[in-house]
Amino acid sequence: MSPLTLNLAPAIHLTDEQFYLLCQANGELRFERTVEGKLVIMPPTGGETGKRNGDIFGQLWSWNRQQKLGVAFDSLTGFRLPNGADRSPDTAWVKLDRWQALTPEQRQKFPPLAPDFVVELRSASDDLKPLQTKMQEYLSNGVRLGWLIDPENQRVEVCQPKQDMEVLQSPTSLSGGNVLPGFVLELGQIWS
Repeated sequence: MSPLTLNLAPAIHLTDEQFYLLCQANGELRFERTVEGKLVIMPPTGGETGKRNGDIFGQLWSWNRQQKLGVAFDSLTGFRLPNGADRSPDTAWVKLDRWQALTPEQRQKFPPLAPDFVVELRSASDDLKPLQTKMQEYLSNGVRLGWLIDPENQRVEVCQPKQDMEVLQSPTSLSGGNVLPGFVLELGQIWS
């Protein structure tokens, strides 16, 4: 099932607070908001995608717990990007000093920043182009490393600012490089 996009303008303009409250009042749904103010309702994932996403987050969380360099986030976390969009990457990570610079209220709601690292995991029902567009939005808002993982085609698009996208076919692992020093995502469970 594909995401449903509602064009609320010009009839309704949700403030940041109203959007946050809408999300809280409808916890069974996952919302994103585009820079144009469109409301995107994300369907729940199927079992295979949920399993894969859990594996990706688990590996990042485990590395982060040992390294203590930042904060890892799962797919339920929304971020208020500098361009005004509210996005929820499948997995995200923020450097510790950037997280600690936020006020307690900013940490409680949708953190007003772009993560340093994001993962978008393509499910069987996802069109590739919207995910690629979302990845470019992340980069233009300050994300330093993004991985668009496509299990069906065993393909990964590695995205970094001011660099050409690198396409990897059937890699066995991915390195976090200088953004996530020492982190290696093992892809065996993702491909199976």
